[in-house]
Amino acid sequence: MTGKNNKIIKEEQKKKIREKYKGLKKDDLILIPARPAKKLFEDSKHKRVCAYCRVSTDDVNQTSSYELQKNHYEDMIKEHPSWELIEIYADEGISGTSLRKRDSFNKMIVDCRNGKIDIIVTKSVSRFARNIVDCIQTVRELANLKNPVGVLFEAEHIYTLDNTSEMILAVLSATAQEESRTKSEIMNISIEQRFSRGIFLTPELLGYDKDEDGNLVINEEEAKTVKLCYYLFLGGYSAKDIASILTRLNRKTKLGNTTWSSGTVLGVLKNERHCGMVICHKTYTPNYLEHKSRPNKDVKNKWCKIDHHDPIVSKAVYDATMKMISSHKYMKNGRSLPTMKVIVDGILQGYIPVDRNWHGFEYEEYKLVSEAVMDEHIDKLDEIVENKGRNNIPRGFSVVNKQIFLTRESPILTLQRGQMYFNQACIDKFSSEYVELLLNIPMKKLAIRPVSVENSNALQWAKNMDGRFKGVKRSCSGLMASLLKLMEWNASDSFKVRGIYKEIGKSKVLIFELDSAVIIGDNNKKGVNWLINYEKKEKKYRKNRNKVYEVSVESDLLKKAVTVEELDILNSISDNGIIINELNEKDLNDFLVEAEKIIEGIREEYE
Repeated sequence: MTGKNNKIIKEEQKKKIREKYKGLKKDDLILIPARPAKKLFEDSKHKRVCAYCRVSTDDVNQTSSYELQKNHYEDMIKEHPSWELIEIYADEGISGTSLRKRDSFNKMIVDCRNGKIDIIVTKSVSRFARNIVDCIQTVRELANLKNPVGVLFEAEHIYTLDNTSEMILAVLSATAQEESRTKSEIMNISIEQRFSRGIFLTPELLGYDKDEDGNLVINEEEAKTVKLCYYLFLGGYSAKDIASILTRLNRKTKLGNTTWSSGTVLGVLKNERHCGMVICHKTYTPNYLEHKSRPNKDVKNKWCKIDHHDPIVSKAVYDATMKMISSHKYMKNGRSLPTMKVIVDGILQGYIPVDRNWHGFEYEEYKLVSEAVMDEHIDKLDEIVENKGRNNIPRGFSVVNKQIFLTRESPILTLQRGQMYFNQACIDKFSSEYVELLLNIPMKKLAIRPVSVENSNALQWAKNMDGRFKGVKRSCSGLMASLLKLMEWNASDSFKVRGIYKEIGKSKVLIFELDSAVIIGDNNKKGVNWLINYEKKEKKYRKNRNKVYEVSVESDLLKKAVTVEELDILNSISDNGIIINELNEKDLNDFLVEAEKIIEGIREEYE
């Protein structure tokens, strides 16, 4: 019974709705008709009109097109009595795929927002914008202003305040955008074909002029500035220091400016053309709509031509400069180009002094130099004496086992996130503010010994606080790059390495066996910590845990490193395809002398 009543009620509701929507009789209604929309050219109401024109390049040949567009719109607007010409906005040498750099276009839009314009006249959709998003978004914004602004596209006969315009405009905008994409692809292919045939672009470059054929020829006056940049930089002057010197000397950039910045100096130093070489396609534009160039990190093909033109500086000078720049933390300290040195005899035979932030030497270079001076590649620190009891351990040494490793008394080096830190046990062994790092790649060992601050590789590993030295963390990006490759470590991991200490007379050294490194885990990850990881390394280390070392005389720990150039090992190393230290200390001194002569010559010219 209830279901039947509900059905009756619904039918009555439907009947009422039908009666309501029958509506009133037309005779009972009064129609107030809409004002008929006037077509653009039939509207006699006063209109404030502007024109917008654009050419894609600032080539001289495009000037005629640019001027013709301007003249055309001046005549066109004058033909309509009710139209008032406000301004002709024009962008010359600007691409239409982005609005950001189109100053005149953006000024026009601002004037529209301020109610100064009623109509914009332009040649075509592609002249207005080649980006469909920019085109539709701009047109909609103009139409929705308090004082709506319409855009008249002549070629397509579209007026954007007409109701039917948006769909057609969207299609035409998409077509214009696709045309830009196609042109961009064709241009990229053309550029790549030019480069692959050795046809290189030759932009303006400090130190060079162009002959009638477009070839680079040295400008001797500008070349003095270029040489100063390289020679002073390799001599230990920072880019900021060099900029200050060039500004005081009133030296001109290629654009004629006499005020230099560190960025300008680095731009000179990084340009490989100064050593006679050309590398093309160093940058590329991934998005033709944004026009943002990015460094080409092997995404696109690159082409290189050595001896393309006469060099201002040698290839060795350029390569050394790039090594300095790549080691930016080393460079900040204002030090000169380092030369590779190696200890050729004694207990530390094969050990190479290293700077913690220097990236200029490769892992393979360290390895070959060490091997070249080591006797049958046997580290004299690894002479094993059978340990049958504690009494057999030479004075000054102790056996370091797992339990001792976990105590504060054990010397421990921590390597973590590109930084190094020596614990207090290490600091107390030396009671010195500065140490020297020594690396032996073949034996996988790192050593430290106390040095004075004057040492070129001096590392401040501690600070004197109230009469006691306290360890400080130091960056070690250069050293870590070699260690990660040597030990095949994961760069995201952290490590602890135990040290073995030796003291003879006043000479001291700490040796860290990298093979015994312990991975530092995260205690918050399922209870895993570095002690568990230690067990994985313990098996490998167990055979060496009773190892002790024999030292003959104190002088063995004081052996100084010798530059590679002083040793008869360069030929054997170069046979492996590796060239080390093309520049030596004498070269660096000669560069500074030459720089001083150039500066004196410049000053005499002004006097």
